[in-house]
Amino acid sequence: MLVCATPQHAHVTPLLAVTEVLRRAGIRVVVLTGRRYREAVEAADAEFTPIDPRFDYDDRHLEEAFPGMGGRTGLAAMRFAVRTVFLPPMPSQLVDVTTAVREQGIDVVVTDPLFLGGIAYALQPRERRRPVAVIGLVPLMLDSRDTAPFGLGLRPMRGPVGRVRNAALAVLAHRVLLSGVERDVDRAFAAAAGTPRGTSVLDIGRTVDAVLQLTVPAFEYPRSDLPPTVSFLGPLAGRPPRDAPLPDWWGDLEGRTVVHVTQGTVSNAVVEDLLVPTIRGLAEEDLLVVATTGRDTGPLLAALGAPPANLRVAPFLPYDLLLPLTAAMVTNGGYGGVHAALRHGVPLVVGGRTEEKVEVAARVAWSGTGIDLKAQRPTARAVRDAVRRVLAEPRYRARAEAIGADIRAADGEAALVAALARLAADRLP
Repeated sequence: MLVCATPQHAHVTPLLAVTEVLRRAGIRVVVLTGRRYREAVEAADAEFTPIDPRFDYDDRHLEEAFPGMGGRTGLAAMRFAVRTVFLPPMPSQLVDVTTAVREQGIDVVVTDPLFLGGIAYALQPRERRRPVAVIGLVPLMLDSRDTAPFGLGLRPMRGPVGRVRNAALAVLAHRVLLSGVERDVDRAFAAAAGTPRGTSVLDIGRTVDAVLQLTVPAFEYPRSDLPPTVSFLGPLAGRPPRDAPLPDWWGDLEGRTVVHVTQGTVSNAVVEDLLVPTIRGLAEEDLLVVATTGRDTGPLLAALGAPPANLRVAPFLPYDLLLPLTAAMVTNGGYGGVHAALRHGVPLVVGGRTEEKVEVAARVAWSGTGIDLKAQRPTARAVRDAVRRVLAEPRYRARAEAIGADIRAADGEAALVAALARLAADRLP
């Protein structure tokens, strides 16, 4: 199988988890991504093949690679990302995918939803391509009569009034808010794949043979018009914790109420967005705040000045060990981190409006597993009040534990292998 990953940590990490599952099943895997991840690919016992160097970049410095990316939220961030980050590499990615399929003996192409060369490959005539499966590592992006368009962060509204609202919002999104982006996408796909797409960037999954969503139905909006290509596998269990030693303060967590705060692996450079408000808002609470920075801890400590006594900080911590000790998690809404918390029944407070996070936050609120702060940079008081609420009201933990039970029962690894094996067995000529 060929696994295609946009060269960013938030895309590569879940695709490497997919790779490891496939390798344990005895499947040969070739991974197409950026050169920074070569060692990680080979550590997963897979074969590495690089993307076009013209479109390779170091995702630790995204603002340098894509000036103007920072500070955008919601649909503005979506428009910028499609036009600047994801669409320009598409023609070369299509060449890379086509070449790998021809030269590497590929049976199935597995792609992240924003590696658009993989989507373009799926637009080739069926007799000239291999099956394509999209791994759903962000909330489901399909348009539906039962939901508002992706990117607005609006929860479903039931009944005829809801469907009228959704139809009106779909017209607004496609003809006004995203019309320029959609024209760009249509032109690019027509030029690269030879066929006008005629569909929306909010509906990209309908062009492929399978959409394998890494969640459970209880954490995704119900759709009466869900296409049969969509399957809910549940999130993968994740890679085992590294052998790195735990911090000296780890023993402090025993017997204490622990609140974990993170800004994830991508949007973590501006510590004032969520880390600082959370730490300051909870400084006087009778609990321990465990913060992970995803990078050097120095900028966070410098921003705080005098760190409160109840703060513990590390660049990274193994979630398999931390989350069972955690009473609540404050997060910017990364899909993988939210599912890791839910696997362990941990209720959530979400403050994030970039990338897909506005949609993740909306699903947290809709599912009853936590609170959506509806802010990229909430106040310390807003975080404090939300944390107090999820700790005091048992319904949040009860819903998180219920979805956690669904996640553990789903056996995402076996479901992934079975779904891709079916595609391989039905391989197109």
